[in-house]
Amino acid sequence: MNQSDPLPYWALSTDQACARAESTLQGLTQESAVQKLAKYGPNSLAAKAKTGPLRIFLGQFKSPIVLILLFATLVSLFVQEWVDAVIILAIVIGSALLSFYQEYNASLAVQKLKAQVSHKAPVLRDGHRTTLPVEEIVPGDVVLLSAGSLIPADGVLLEAQDFFVNQAVLTGETFPVEKKVGTAASNSGLTERTNCVFMGTNVSSGTAQVLIIETGEKTAFGQIAGSLNLRPPETEFERGVRHFGMLLAEMMLVMVVLVFAFNVYFHKPVLDSLLFSIALAVGLTPQLLPAIIGVNLSKGSQAMAKAGVIVRRLNAIENFGSMDVLCTDKTGTLTAGVVELNGALEFGCQKSKRVFKLAYLNATLQTGLSNPLDEAIAKQGNPGIDGVTKLAEIPYDFIRKRLSVIIEQDGQAQMITKGAFSNIVDVCSRIRDEDSIQPLDSDRIKSLQGCFAGWSDQGFRVLGVAIKDVLIGKPVTKSDEQDMVFEGFLLFFDPPKPGVKETITQLAELGVSLKIITGDNKLVAMHTAETIGLHLTGVLTGSELNDLRDEALWNAVETTDLFAEVDPNQKERIITAVQKRGHVVGYMGDGINDAPSLHSADVGISVDSAVDVAKEAADFVLLRRDLDVLRQGILLGRTTFANTIKYVFVTTSANFGNMFSMAGASLFIPFLPLLPFQVLLTNFLSDFPALTIASDNVDRDMVVRPHRWDIKFIRRFMITFGLVSSAFDYLTFGLLLLVFRVSQDTFRSGWFIESVMTELLIMLVIRTQQPFYKSKPGKGLFYSTLAVLIITLALPFIPGLNTLLGFTPLPLSLMLVLIGITGIYVLMNEIAKRIFYQRSRI
Repeated sequence: MNQSDPLPYWALSTDQACARAESTLQGLTQESAVQKLAKYGPNSLAAKAKTGPLRIFLGQFKSPIVLILLFATLVSLFVQEWVDAVIILAIVIGSALLSFYQEYNASLAVQKLKAQVSHKAPVLRDGHRTTLPVEEIVPGDVVLLSAGSLIPADGVLLEAQDFFVNQAVLTGETFPVEKKVGTAASNSGLTERTNCVFMGTNVSSGTAQVLIIETGEKTAFGQIAGSLNLRPPETEFERGVRHFGMLLAEMMLVMVVLVFAFNVYFHKPVLDSLLFSIALAVGLTPQLLPAIIGVNLSKGSQAMAKAGVIVRRLNAIENFGSMDVLCTDKTGTLTAGVVELNGALEFGCQKSKRVFKLAYLNATLQTGLSNPLDEAIAKQGNPGIDGVTKLAEIPYDFIRKRLSVIIEQDGQAQMITKGAFSNIVDVCSRIRDEDSIQPLDSDRIKSLQGCFAGWSDQGFRVLGVAIKDVLIGKPVTKSDEQDMVFEGFLLFFDPPKPGVKETITQLAELGVSLKIITGDNKLVAMHTAETIGLHLTGVLTGSELNDLRDEALWNAVETTDLFAEVDPNQKERIITAVQKRGHVVGYMGDGINDAPSLHSADVGISVDSAVDVAKEAADFVLLRRDLDVLRQGILLGRTTFANTIKYVFVTTSANFGNMFSMAGASLFIPFLPLLPFQVLLTNFLSDFPALTIASDNVDRDMVVRPHRWDIKFIRRFMITFGLVSSAFDYLTFGLLLLVFRVSQDTFRSGWFIESVMTELLIMLVIRTQQPFYKSKPGKGLFYSTLAVLIITLALPFIPGLNTLLGFTPLPLSLMLVLIGITGIYVLMNEIAKRIFYQRSRI
């Protein structure tokens, strides 16, 4: 670095850093903060910028289908077919406006919902603590951080106490890194800047005050994100849409080439043949599928919000409905989450004021991870700790499962350690037996374990407490947690949540199996499972998991529904193993240790009271921690999926039949069955009611079990009902040409009416597996279908417009015949539907 270059912020003293950021230790004034927000912009990455209406509208023209239609418009203009060009362009703009209207309204609704769980951070403004959305944080702000906080921007430490940060997202480091106030060398790398924190990382333990230096895209995380095309992993539903798109693309390519080649071979106009083949290919596709998906997801998210589920990632809604395995911790989900201290006991199982005082000191002096166990201890009241000074702390971690606080009283320093019973016993060599210190021999260990097992069988969570004298002034580390004195037990009780037994039964009826993944000991977890009526088929502990290779675990997860004494890395490994078995997996968690599992699961579920890092990793946030809310969310997710797949079934089968029929007919009659723009108008009118399908009623059999994309099933469905449609199409062609001997314009008018009528009515038939008269459609779908049906019947009879569109009025006898054919067509599809689903279940 050139000596004339200014030092980087991590090499500056506190006063220098404040001066450069134009701030103070008390933070910014509100006035200066507003000015800086205008200068630097919101603290967010470009990828998360809000999408405006203009961008949404222009986005409607990015679809390959729309681009093909625009190409057809240009070709028509080039050969001076002005009417064709205007009509095709009008259809394109009409479809774009419809899609824009639905998508824009959907995006506004989603933004309002996401605002309910937007991340906020406590900052100092005008010297007072206030909470702001992270987007409003600016350089110079002083942010207050604690365990579980997501770090909102890059900055330097002003104060820190036992402050550890997980920065694996930037550096790949496995364990949290301690951060301290000070300076770092100007040429320090990211991992060497121990006085700095960075956007996107999270606090594992301790507290700190941070002076923000860089925000948004100027942060280390923002620069990395800007150099990569970061996007969330593909969901199960997105994968299904992609495979479906590939199927349509293959069929479109074949149809365009063959129809164009045959029409040219039979000496039909080249331009008309090209436009017709393109129109057929476009007619085969469900043009409004992106809009339908967007509307369905938006409606689904709003319905889920009313049920207490906020959707953070829209595309995950479909996964919610497909989920067939739910993994969850037991505390607060299966249990009431109101932990109470039942007793502090010494060796010999007698209540002990000494053990409680040690536990109280440990619980109230620690500044790391806030947890309900420490809160339960503190609620019991202060036993009197005057004259006690905290010297240091060794924060809790999920490997040691212990927390140590070093205190000084009357000139004597002592380490007080509290944690999981077995992890405390492991570091003890002595035990307090009444008023004397005795060796912790095998007989006493056996007695301790007997007490532990007995209490665990009764559903108590048991912690151990130990002490050790240390030297004042000598640094104490994790390695000093040895040769300690076992002081006693802490017993906690968290009763099962009322109604959880019934909810688990209902989840099972919905095809969702429950797997408990907990860090609690095996006996307590088994007691909870039995209390709530969960029939256990297999139990694995963390130590047993370590002995299993991945392939063995893949087999074990199918027969195991309780995993106890596991650490965060093992949780993620379990979820991955369940996914390897072909399941769609949901994970519900709210702690720092749950973030990796929430991210790796197909459906990450957290709660509104969770730590920031857990909510950030989750796809859904429950406004109350309740499995019944989750059950409602699953039903709504399945409803959304069902309405989306309805549109796919209806349009692909009806479109395939009609387009296949016209492609065949074009080879044997001396004119095109429909003009290119008439094909597009048919598709536009039949698609219009589908925009209301998001609010359609859904049969119970569509939500009682998980459903997933099945491209082979869709292909069979499309071909089966497409062939039925084609059979009636050719019957219509025969009647028009051989019986009524109609003219070219009358043929197109009759075929247009029959085509739209059958597509509209088939929607009411195929939307349900039941007989259509037993499944009531939604009001929006019914009335929009009726309105389009009336418009279709009227178009050939409207003077001027019919000429423009190439239609002509039909005689009454022909209209009655077409209506009769449509009625028989509906009846035959009912029969075909019953046979198809009966064979599909075999």
